[in-house]
Amino acid sequence: MDEIDRAILRELQTDGRIAYADLGPKVGLSASAARQRLQRLLDTKTVQVVGVTDPMAMGGQVMALLGIAVDGDPRAVADELARRDEVVYAVLTSGGFDLFAEVVAPGPRELLDFVNDVVRPVEGVRQIQSFPYFGIHTHRFLWDVG
Repeated sequence: MDEIDRAILRELQTDGRIAYADLGPKVGLSASAARQRLQRLLDTKTVQVVGVTDPMAMGGQVMALLGIAVDGDPRAVADELARRDEVVYAVLTSGGFDLFAEVVAPGPRELLDFVNDVVRPVEGVRQIQSFPYFGIHTHRFLWDVG
């Protein structure tokens, strides 16, 4: 991946539906060259273009990252939590927590209820630390592409 590929990715992060006629000049290429570059990135599976929902725009008002320590296999806990609509994603980690789960709730009370009534009772959950973030549009799905 070179600097032009990275420029294409930065533009797509801003507007995933940008027309090639607009994309090309922004990255120093013709529209057809930009289309070929992006197609190569897609064909090699270097890049995947997907739609991502914004949980806050879909009715959630409170989001939190839950750091979860587990006795036993954390994959079972991650699988259990991933079945819940409140869970945006669950990932296995190394370090102080065995997994992280990002959750969204309509309000602070519902977040507390979810942690206490849903997450704590899952077999193997030993400890939960919640890192809530409140407010509108606190979420941005941007990755540093260099």
